[in-house]
Amino acid sequence: MKLSLHEQETIILYNQAEATAEVYTHDPRLLEKLRRLAEKYPDQIVKKDRQTFLVPKRCVSIREPYSAERRKAASERAKAAGYRPPAKRSDP
Repeated sequence: MKLSLHEQETIILYNQAEATAEVYTHDPRLLEKLRRLAEKYPDQIVKKDRQTFLVPKRCVSIREPYSAERRKAASERAKAAGYRPPAKRSDP
């Protein structure tokens, strides 16, 4: 059964006593990223079940949003370096 975009939620749980966070997600892109990371770093990222992974808490971060000026400067640096945005995916 295909979930709507609103149903493709992600829940991150952690507490101060443990060094890991539990990531439960239905987001297909995040699931794929977590699967790849679990294969690459099996001692740090553990797949518990189909949609749940244990990750080091240091992998979870909240960052300050980019200002318009910072975003523009990053865009100009990327263009000058020859970077191009990825091709858009078309979902069936």
